[in-house]
Amino acid sequence: MSEQSEYGAGQIQVLEGLQAVRKRPAMYIGSTEERGLHHLVYEVVDNAIDEALAGHCEEIDVTIHDDGSVSVRDDGRGIPVDTHEKYDRPALEVIMTVLHAGGKFDSKSYQVSGGLHGVGVSVVNALSERLEVQVKRDGGVFRHRFDRGEPVEGGFEHVRDLDAGEDTGTEIRFWPDTEIFETTDFSFSTLATRLRELAFLNSGVEITLRDEREDGGEADAGDEAIFRYEGGIREFVAYLNETRTPIHDEIIYFEDEAEDVHVEVAMQATEELQGSIHAFANNINTREGGTHLTGFKTALTRTVNDYADERGLVDDLDANLKGEDVREGLTAVISVKHPDPQFEGQTKTKLGNSEVRGIVESATHERLGTFFEEHPDTAEKIVHKAAEAARARKAAKKAEELTRRKSALESTALPGKLADCQTRDPEEAELFVVEGDSAGGSAKQGRNRENQAILPLKGKILNVEKHRLDRILENDEIRALITAIGAGIGEEFDIEDARYNKIIIMTDADVDGAHIRTLLLTLLYRHMKPLLEAGYVYAAQPPLYRVRYHGETYDAMTEEERDRIVAEECDGNPDQVQRFKGLGEMNPDQLWDTTMDPENRRLKRITVDDAAAADRMFNILMGDAVEPRKQFIKEHATEAEWVDI
Repeated sequence: MSEQSEYGAGQIQVLEGLQAVRKRPAMYIGSTEERGLHHLVYEVVDNAIDEALAGHCEEIDVTIHDDGSVSVRDDGRGIPVDTHEKYDRPALEVIMTVLHAGGKFDSKSYQVSGGLHGVGVSVVNALSERLEVQVKRDGGVFRHRFDRGEPVEGGFEHVRDLDAGEDTGTEIRFWPDTEIFETTDFSFSTLATRLRELAFLNSGVEITLRDEREDGGEADAGDEAIFRYEGGIREFVAYLNETRTPIHDEIIYFEDEAEDVHVEVAMQATEELQGSIHAFANNINTREGGTHLTGFKTALTRTVNDYADERGLVDDLDANLKGEDVREGLTAVISVKHPDPQFEGQTKTKLGNSEVRGIVESATHERLGTFFEEHPDTAEKIVHKAAEAARARKAAKKAEELTRRKSALESTALPGKLADCQTRDPEEAELFVVEGDSAGGSAKQGRNRENQAILPLKGKILNVEKHRLDRILENDEIRALITAIGAGIGEEFDIEDARYNKIIIMTDADVDGAHIRTLLLTLLYRHMKPLLEAGYVYAAQPPLYRVRYHGETYDAMTEEERDRIVAEECDGNPDQVQRFKGLGEMNPDQLWDTTMDPENRRLKRITVDDAAAADRMFNILMGDAVEPRKQFIKEHATEAEWVDI
């Protein structure tokens, strides 16, 4: 009774203004880790892109400053600075401090927009220790300042008049709040990936990224990159196919518009087995697809089948080509611009507008059909590639048990080499995928049996980038991993059946270990991608050196860290420096202390924030092209930190 009496109107909290954002930041930007930190930049850049889509902006400059701040400048119309009638404050201040305030709700101001529909820039303000805005418009230069979302008293000022011929525009500079974010160290390469993507999607817009840090903690610090692509998504497809082998020279491109929805499609078929199809809505990467992707896939399959049937090109198959046959090795980018996009979920990874499916389907069927009629050589190459995939698929269905997906995985018996954990709660369970039987033996002895399972893998698994699924399932080590995880593979994969919510790849800290890790990640990315998207996949980071001095033990991941420990902790005279040649050389206690104990271990979560970049990277690392792989290794071999894939 007393508990009920304590719950009344007085206990109902109303969070005013931006308090709600600071209280629950992950609701607005996804997380307070690196992903959420970089999302702040994207939100500000999205506003500049909206100006470009409205025809008022051609150049966007993004700068990482040496004081930890980031600024975004554009040459658009500038945020309005006149007094807002309802709030009796400058419109600039309203936009920066009131959720859902902005010009994106007025179709006259922006016919198409991305971002978080009016909450973006105010959310950035709320999550910044400090934010400064400079606006050039209405004949003057205006400035405003904010501290943790609150306007500074007297912060709004008219600085000066615009010079003759001086461009209008907006510049926003913000310092992320260290009380909110786990890290405030921006990654040049992460930002470059997204800005390059935006430049592809918005032809003619020039986006410049600068890094003013002298020591930004990564190899790219101090760099500058300029992205401008007059060819738009055609150049995007060419970029994705740099490490692939196209089967036709010309990139197929078409655009159409219906019901105020603008559709763009670019595509090119390649000799590879893995397809690379990426869909965007209002510049947002819809990783989970949606109605625009469904419309494209449906029309693509129908158009290819119509062309093949009319010319008798696949009579030997006794059936139509399936979608998976047509999409094998296909690289495509689908971009739609919608005046009122409806996304499923706050993170906007799936487009839900029902009418878009028909618009994209109609445009693809008509325009692609016309292209095939005008380019019969290209059309026949695409049909031939799809027919080859269909024959391989049919052969796989007729093959023995190991070449049939269902039969290969229908056994419920766990692999004999798996040392399972006691808990059956996936949220608590961890699966360590360990390189080699020797390290597997040490891991089994040193683990916490309650929640840590060990699966040792022998040698290097098959490179799945170069083989179809029937061949992949013949590999004993891959089948053991699939069975241990318990969620299936490919189209049958169901993450709800995963037996572990933490899958930790534990390989040696050498070149062979890195190769094995990449092979495993390629398998997970191509055939169990939801595990990566859910954040279930990690890489263990075992130490290379153990340093002892006066009874204290220090672990070092790199030679540089070893040298620092010897100099700073051991006065240059350590009692012992031990180099671990591999996990198999560690005894169970050492392996537990350094790599498996949650109190001491270092894990790297492997995420797929940008599917196009990840797809291209896996193709570079595991595809047939040798030169791009050599160049990538040369550029990244000396980096102290891992590349997030």
